[in-house]
Amino acid sequence: MTTYNNLPLYKGSYDFLLATFQICKHFSKEYKYTIGDDLKKEITLLVKNIYHANGSQKNRVQYIQQAQENVETIRLYIRLLKDLHQINIEKFTTLNEKLESISKQLSAWKKYSEANQPQKSSSFC
Repeated sequence: MTTYNNLPLYKGSYDFLLATFQICKHFSKEYKYTIGDDLKKEITLLVKNIYHANGSQKNRVQYIQQAQENVETIRLYIRLLKDLHQINIEKFTTLNEKLESISKQLSAWKKYSEANQPQKSSSFC
């Protein structure tokens, strides 16, 4: 098993979290402690779900699905921040490109994991 901190997906999501912390510093007070905090928490959950998926053979697909849900929530927050003029179009584009890369990696990992998941055997007595 590859350690989680060597996974490109983990590194990418951690870098995304770090970039978000840097960007949130510049939000207005009204949004810094609401949407900004919620966004950082959601990205932290994404990183956590990637960590759990890497360590769990049995529940890997479930953790990947949770991570994919985190990605969709993060997309919503980023779009909302752009519409509220808290991030400019360049930051919006950069964040979305990074998030799309994470999303594609999760989809590929899920597809691979589902294909290689041990089949449940049904036994008749």
